[in-house]
Amino acid sequence: MLGPRVWSSVRQGLSRALSSTVGGWASGEGRKVDISGIYPPVTTPFTATAEVDYGKLEENLHKLGTFPFRGFVVQGSNGEFPFLTSSERLEVVSRVRQALPRDKLLLAGSGCESTQTTVEMTVSMAQVGADAAMVVTPCYYHGRMNSAALIHHYTKVADLSPIPVVLYSVPANTGLDLPVDAVVTLSQHPNIVGIKDSGGDVTRIGLIVHKTRRQDFQVLAGSAGFLLASYAVGAVGGVCALANVLGAQVCQLERLCLTGQWEDAQKLQHRLIEPNTAVTRRFGIPGLKKTMDWFGYYGGPCRAPLRELSAAQEEALRLDFTSNGWL
Repeated sequence: MLGPRVWSSVRQGLSRALSSTVGGWASGEGRKVDISGIYPPVTTPFTATAEVDYGKLEENLHKLGTFPFRGFVVQGSNGEFPFLTSSERLEVVSRVRQALPRDKLLLAGSGCESTQTTVEMTVSMAQVGADAAMVVTPCYYHGRMNSAALIHHYTKVADLSPIPVVLYSVPANTGLDLPVDAVVTLSQHPNIVGIKDSGGDVTRIGLIVHKTRRQDFQVLAGSAGFLLASYAVGAVGGVCALANVLGAQVCQLERLCLTGQWEDAQKLQHRLIEPNTAVTRRFGIPGLKKTMDWFGYYGGPCRAPLRELSAAQEEALRLDFTSNGWL
């Protein structure tokens, strides 16, 4: 495992981060890195004894690598990161980096509850190969997570991160939206490049795009269910759980939107709504992993306390795919 070695060098990494210039991470003269495109949020495979199965992880990545994704999100919500140890989170990122071509961006979920721990995790993930850090809102004390607290948190993380930072708002899991006024303020930070917004409120996504239009700041939709609508209001891509099983179709929807083929895009989007809901809000990660098994990937079990689907739930999940022509 890489954990002990990595954690012993965190202080040295922080020192390097403090002395590095953010401009070195720009994609061009005066510009931040471009994160536009489609990203599957990679699941974490487990063995029957709940150990991380790194061999199956690499097999899945090789299969997913046949699609024109911009990159991969690792240790996001679909990676079950709250159930992994710090060393496991870092080892997963390291293994993914080793398996990916260098032209694929690796966005690593480095969010933790405290600012200090988030900084340490972000620096460590940079050391094992992450290209950018996707930082979820701290939420345990969500009643105190107002705009001022969140601006302070993300500013400190971005100041000390040696890689670009992507904000991550996922209210279904955290119980809070990253406020629009906080997003607008944070968009001005030279090392904050965008946001993944999983709330599903397209008017909010459009408002963020509008209010950050003078900044070099990009918005990613957090689900395939509202991908077309997000493109229509100015988003530049998506982090889509459904891309783990319908990668070609999600990439096709991206292409149709980008080339202005809105009628065909609408037809495809309609057929993706029910399957997307099934592997996100309705059945969650157990549903996504079961579907991966059907489509030739390794889904396997989740870590407890997440449980496998019942027979009735599995039947309902299958129906959402077959009724739309995907199985």
